[in-house]
Amino acid sequence: MVDTTKTPAPSNHFDEIYGSDEMSVPLSESIFPGSESDPRNVYASIRDELMLDGNSRQNLATFCQTWEEPEIHQLMDDCIDKNMVDKDEYPQTAEIEQRCVRMLADLWNAPSDEATGCSTTGSSEAAMLGGLAMKRRWEARRKAEGKPIDKPNLITGPVQVCWHKFTRYWDVEHREIPMENGRLLMTPEEVLSLCDENTIGVVPTLGVTFTGQYEPVEAVSAALDKYEAETGLDIPIHVDGASGGFLAPFCAPELMWDFRLPRVKSINASGHKFGLAPLGVGWIVWRSAEDLPENLVFWVNYLGGNMRDIGLNFSRPGGPITCQYYNFQRLGREGYTKIHKSCYATAQYLAAEIGALGPFDIVYDGDMTSGIPALCWTLKPDVDLGFTLFDLADRLRIYGWQVPAYTLPANCQTQAIQRILVRNGVSRDLATLLMRDIRKALAHLTKHPAETPLGENAAGGFHH
Repeated sequence: MVDTTKTPAPSNHFDEIYGSDEMSVPLSESIFPGSESDPRNVYASIRDELMLDGNSRQNLATFCQTWEEPEIHQLMDDCIDKNMVDKDEYPQTAEIEQRCVRMLADLWNAPSDEATGCSTTGSSEAAMLGGLAMKRRWEARRKAEGKPIDKPNLITGPVQVCWHKFTRYWDVEHREIPMENGRLLMTPEEVLSLCDENTIGVVPTLGVTFTGQYEPVEAVSAALDKYEAETGLDIPIHVDGASGGFLAPFCAPELMWDFRLPRVKSINASGHKFGLAPLGVGWIVWRSAEDLPENLVFWVNYLGGNMRDIGLNFSRPGGPITCQYYNFQRLGREGYTKIHKSCYATAQYLAAEIGALGPFDIVYDGDMTSGIPALCWTLKPDVDLGFTLFDLADRLRIYGWQVPAYTLPANCQTQAIQRILVRNGVSRDLATLLMRDIRKALAHLTKHPAETPLGENAAGGFHH
């Protein structure tokens, strides 16, 4: 193909950016450019295109951190050239990663000096490593017993898509506990009904994506203890703490979900969610070295030294890990507690305000002992308001707010729900302005009911 875009005259460095001839033609969308351009003009054009994105601070759908201190921006810039996998060239970045692992082991009450782990690109990669470790341990035990290894299964509650990826990519039967009216989470009874000798593990979620609530890790652990006593089957727990792993230690310290429960063998968490680090860093910690099968560890020598590597990818930036360490040092337990409790207070404020509006039933109200700093609600049943939650989500986009509406998974596919995540940076002032705009949106929808209310296909653009 030939680029038929007009070639502008060479840029004059003294031209005002938007008066430059280079700015008289659009950026290439498919043809690889043939010539150089003035960096000021290229930057200005790309920056302008990015204005068409939503404002990330108003994105109340995302779990990811969207506000950072200036020092974190500087550290990210300082580390732009560091490949954290190259531990021989960047030994201090490697040391910082291991310091974070040790601090997380302490935060999650691992047995002293026994835990091991690593950073990842996010909690999804960390979850897959946790799942792989369970599968490999199960396979080793079955082989030692002379039993087949062709039908592994994994039990979860309603989970984020990363667990669907894990079971599909690694040929594991996914026994996902469906939601039912009146029960949106995993229960011990549902778990036990699915267990058998081929179960590689059980994954409770500390902060279910759809509602924000914590699943009952302690109760599930106790049920599996009893199951082992009756059957001899020792089924481990991996906790998906993508969100809650950085919340419960500070705001619900009495909640038993972590390595205080001997059956919990591994935990994943997302540093760039409530760990307050920039995208993208996650963490996986195993209770002890023996819980990480040796065949998941690679030793790499071609970067200049014989280096231990665990992960699904290789080259990764060191900046997010360094910034995670900055947050640990900068905030400590005191700072994380203050920040997260402020987020919970704002979530509870929003839940009370939205509940008082009339049309909504609050499903989860931001209680810090039972979930993450979030809230979610449904429309009151059997009331025709002339609009759907998808209409409300669509209307709020006019004011810049992204407040996701979506249907629940099986067996509640007909139930629509709407959710707000309150992250660090979602201040009480912003929450007050959000409530102003929700009231304006409801007034508009009441005065101008939609002839055809929107459904998920038309307005449900939020994917988990």
